[in-house]
Amino acid sequence: MKEAAAALKRKRAWHWLEYVFWLAAAASIFLLPSQHALLTQIAIWSLFALSLDLLLGYAGIVSLGHAAYFGFGAYVAALFAINFYGEPVTGLLVAGVAAGLLGLITSLLVLRGTDLTRLMVTLGIALVMYEIANQMSWLTGGADGLTGMPVNPVLGVFPIYFITTNSYVYVLVVLFILLVIAKRIVHSPFGYSLRAIKGNPLRASSIGIPNNLRLIAVYTVAAAYAGVAGALLAQTTPVVSLTYIDFQRSADVLLMLIIGGTGYLYGGIVGSALFLVAQKFIGNVTPQYWEFWIGFALVVIALFARDRGVFSIFERIIAALRKEKAKS
Repeated sequence: MKEAAAALKRKRAWHWLEYVFWLAAAASIFLLPSQHALLTQIAIWSLFALSLDLLLGYAGIVSLGHAAYFGFGAYVAALFAINFYGEPVTGLLVAGVAAGLLGLITSLLVLRGTDLTRLMVTLGIALVMYEIANQMSWLTGGADGLTGMPVNPVLGVFPIYFITTNSYVYVLVVLFILLVIAKRIVHSPFGYSLRAIKGNPLRASSIGIPNNLRLIAVYTVAAAYAGVAGALLAQTTPVVSLTYIDFQRSADVLLMLIIGGTGYLYGGIVGSALFLVAQKFIGNVTPQYWEFWIGFALVVIALFARDRGVFSIFERIIAALRKEKAKS
């Protein structure tokens, strides 16, 4: 038991590259003031991709409708602000709890059947949520969406309304806190039980792991994370529309995660940054070929890195360098 506890402690320990990453993120607050709007979007999408990584990278659940929880969290945060003139952090908590409850309820449907069934059910849930939001125009604004929502200062002292630097700091802090929590989750007995279920569900069940309960729990947590990401986007835009729930948003976040690599936590962050920066750059240079280059990059990654994304490429380069160093 002591050896297992020590192994978990080592896994939870921060790698020096993580310190470098977060120091660079903090430095960007001062060094890249003109890019804070883009960096805010990257941080929000990173949290969204992180929520999907908890499902796909650690539990092996592929979802084509993860935007349902993202959009639901955004609508909850917007309605909370409009009706209660609420403080943003409280709005995040309310949106996260609401999205988590939705995830808990829908997980009973998603976890039934095979992987293909789960894939179709997640897509179906997103389509149902989209149509509900569209039909309940008296509450959601329908196709016009919700606009002009009030955004109070964070904790009553830190204004973020159309202040890009403050918005970036706010979103970055939330991303950091939730990533630390996610790191604790995946490097815990619960997290390793998820890996066991992903690797071999039958064997995991035979050694006493309650597969369904574990998957329901992680699905709920992932939905809550997605809801918080949606709430952040609603608070920093501030506008909420049906595009928050549509299939394109689910496809984009899945693409970001695949580019970065699943099962790393940081894969979603790297993938989101690469995707959005490339979108901005290629969109400015050759906007008509944007989708071609993204598709080409995805094919290359799928061929050479599979689901491990750019992290797999980095691992191979480091392994090759170590091999050459050992030979010399």
